[in-house]
Amino acid sequence: MQSSAVPELAHTHTRPIHWLATATAVAGVVAFSSVLQPGAATAAQPAAPETKSAPALTTPPDLAAVTFPIECGPVKAVVQKRASGDLDGDGRPETVAVVHCDSPMGTPPDGVYVLTRDADGGKPRVVATLLDPKDGTTVSDFAVRHGAVTATLLGYSSADVPRCCPDEKSDAKWRWHGGSFVRSAPAGARSV
Repeated sequence: MQSSAVPELAHTHTRPIHWLATATAVAGVVAFSSVLQPGAATAAQPAAPETKSAPALTTPPDLAAVTFPIECGPVKAVVQKRASGDLDGDGRPETVAVVHCDSPMGTPPDGVYVLTRDADGGKPRVVATLLDPKDGTTVSDFAVRHGAVTATLLGYSSADVPRCCPDEKSDAKWRWHGGSFVRSAPAGARSV
């Protein structure tokens, strides 16, 4: 029998604690990488030529002047997406904002809010919640076109699905009708 000059090393034999430590480290790296993702890209349309006869109330409500009805605890609410258009046919644009809590980890749920101003140009205010963050849904595609708000919603089929990986997908459309926003699913709605 030949004896080795190097003693048997304990770390060369895998044990359940080694696998647990590796899984924990990988989960930490994945969670930390979600913090380091780049912010959303934004595109701005060129400003229309200014005319003296245009009324001052054609400017959409300013998001910075509004407190959104979302509970974020110690972190702040962040506007992820926004779009403007005349949703109620009164000739003044409303602003629709997709807002979530600025969470350092995970995928925080979104809220979708409609903002408007009074006819006299007063302070902007939230007048409707189209999607409540308590629903646990996030918004991917989002637009305001032809007097309607459209969005692709990502959600979870059960509490067992990891919050990083939504397993349900649906389209939603909201339109002003009879004094409130009515939600419908546009043609071609799908679910994963």
